[in-house]
Amino acid sequence: MIRISDEILSKVTKPGRYTGGEVNVIVKNPSNVDIRFGICFPDVYEVGMSHLGIKILYHKINEREDSYCERAFAPWSDMESLMRENNIPLYALESKDGLKEFDFVGFTLQYEMSYTNIINMLDLSGIPLLSADRQDGPFVIFGGPCAYNPEPLADIGDIFVLGEAEEVIDEILDVYKVWKKGNGLRIEYLEKVSKIKGVYVPAFYNVEYNQDGTIKNRTPLKEDYPEVIEKRIIENLDESYYPKEFIVPLTEIIHDRIVLETFRGCTRGCRFCQAGIIYRPIREKSREKLLEQAEDIIRSTGYDEISLSSLSICDYSEIQNLVNDLVRKYENQKVGVSLPSLRIDSFSVDLINEIQKVRKTGLTFAPEAGSQRMRDIINKGVTEEDLIKSVGSAFESGWSTIKLYFMIGLPLETMEDVEGIADLAQRVVDTYMAVPKEKRKKGLSINVSTSSFVPKPFTPFQWVPQDRIDVLKEKQRFLKSKIKSKFVTYNWHESPISFLEAVFARGDRKLSQVLIKAFEKGCKFDGWQEHFSYEKWMEAFRECNIDPEFYVYRNRDVDEILPWDFIDVGVSKKYLQIEFDKAKKVELTKDCRLGCTGCGVNKFVEGGECF
Repeated sequence: MIRISDEILSKVTKPGRYTGGEVNVIVKNPSNVDIRFGICFPDVYEVGMSHLGIKILYHKINEREDSYCERAFAPWSDMESLMRENNIPLYALESKDGLKEFDFVGFTLQYEMSYTNIINMLDLSGIPLLSADRQDGPFVIFGGPCAYNPEPLADIGDIFVLGEAEEVIDEILDVYKVWKKGNGLRIEYLEKVSKIKGVYVPAFYNVEYNQDGTIKNRTPLKEDYPEVIEKRIIENLDESYYPKEFIVPLTEIIHDRIVLETFRGCTRGCRFCQAGIIYRPIREKSREKLLEQAEDIIRSTGYDEISLSSLSICDYSEIQNLVNDLVRKYENQKVGVSLPSLRIDSFSVDLINEIQKVRKTGLTFAPEAGSQRMRDIINKGVTEEDLIKSVGSAFESGWSTIKLYFMIGLPLETMEDVEGIADLAQRVVDTYMAVPKEKRKKGLSINVSTSSFVPKPFTPFQWVPQDRIDVLKEKQRFLKSKIKSKFVTYNWHESPISFLEAVFARGDRKLSQVLIKAFEKGCKFDGWQEHFSYEKWMEAFRECNIDPEFYVYRNRDVDEILPWDFIDVGVSKKYLQIEFDKAKKVELTKDCRLGCTGCGVNKFVEGGECF
């Protein structure tokens, strides 16, 4: 056990990040288990503890008598400095043992700009950074949405899990337990685990490149290594594992509330959205199951807010009844219900009015683009009138704070499309002003946020270049100049960070060396503006003789072999090409709840029909 002195904790901000001992934490005797699993989130405690996937896997693994799952998070710079000065390795919060003593160290890949944090955490743990250098010690395992392009981390990770980890984790651990008892060679376990559906071992594959840097071919080193890795999914969410209790932190976290996952997948088909493709097919939990889970977690945590979670929450078929049931059941206990950002064509004033009986929250809408042409290109499937109708109803019901999310730099975008964002925000202001004073609440605040479009794997836009940094900055300045109302505030995401995100979103395995070089130069917490150093990153690329623009600004041919082409998410590459062509023609594709659009994911569904 590593002992962290009060003297050290007194020198850091938020010492509660490093102490453990929270409500509902699980404590076991490490000597009484066969498998120790360190589940790691490559960001600070308050971000990682807000992540639902960590909560699910933590409790699921710990329900096994033979396994002990513990948590570790990226220490903030002040704590890291003290750890290095005092030779304190990165440790798990439960036992305070160093991660190097574990059987597995698993990271969830939620965001490309956390990759250097992973390398920093491995280094702090004393675990070799490259898979090829690990002769013993824990296996490094990666999962999460960014694992759908595992190649930038291919030289670092031993094992990648493609798909929903709670569906496959028991198989991975069962194979390990047998292998460990047999005192087998490290490669023997990797060979055994590689035969599990949804598991990818990058060391078992060779990649050759053309002279222009594109991929020539990708081949398994042995015939019995799978050529295609098919993702794993849970078919029935009612029967899937979900914890009856959540850990309740002793310090403030980002999302300090109960999270109820209503369904997985999405049927809308937005062409920029990776999650809408990789999480298909859609699978709903029953209202009865959600009410049961809410009761269990309220009882075990004492939380006073329930957040309903999904990619498009108002598409849940029983959303109105679910909200009504939750509000009625817990109104006297002052337990509120909240929703994430809303599609403007799904907004229900009755629904939101029901929610505000306990606690009034702000409203967030995501039009994504400022012009109808642009919304049709990305297949958003909503209109300006949808937004105006929704915000008008909200203003009449007493709301005065609205958040609007947009993207800039979308394929085929013009400055007229960008200006449309300012025009749309002004129309929202005008709609508020049109509401009779006796009906509307004072203090109008319209918050407009733009992120820079990043082309992602497994989307119809996976072939397109990203806008150059100077172009994105010009669009940000232009939009700011077009916003005239004092009621509208404009915030934007820094474009150099989006550039790096695009590099690693569509990168290949040559980038592993860049990640390590950037880490050596001090890069970490790259998603945090105060830590991000574009100059250090560019130095790392130059020293590795790799041009980052090759991954970002190049227009790919649809026949090119892409780094992630060996992964089968169910949606066919041909379907993505068709959607790309329709975008260029400004053609819409219907919501697949209204009829199958032929994406191919129905092969994952028993009987072959998604609905």
